[in-house]
Amino acid sequence: QVQLVESGGGLVQPGGSQRLSCAASGRIYSINTMAWYRQAPGKQRELVAGITSAASTNYADAVKGRFTISRDNAKKTVYLQMNSLKPEDTAVYYCNAEIQTGPGSRWRNEYWGQGTQVTVSS
Repeated sequence: QVQLVESGGGLVQPGGSQRLSCAASGRIYSINTMAWYRQAPGKQRELVAGITSAASTNYADAVKGRFTISRDNAKKTVYLQMNSLKPEDTAVYYCNAEIQTGPGSRWRNEYWGQGTQVTVSS
């Protein structure tokens, strides 16, 4: 059983910073791409940032220059450092990872965390 557990959400003032963490646990053979998504009320879930196992990153245009995604492979953890936060960043943030539980592509599956609320408000 693989689990992704997020932490670090909460209330922050506009212009502030917050760091999200997501730790993977369970029967893990390897972790490929890890990513953060978010979903605001009444909106579809959207990709915020992604990072490959080789540490190649990509970002949504709305967060470029403000957010930084990183990962610690030894800890099986992905981070999202969020700076210069805006009210429009308010959303539930979800961790996503492509994880293999055994050798070969047939053991590859996508997993989601339970989500953590980030609220940007004064």
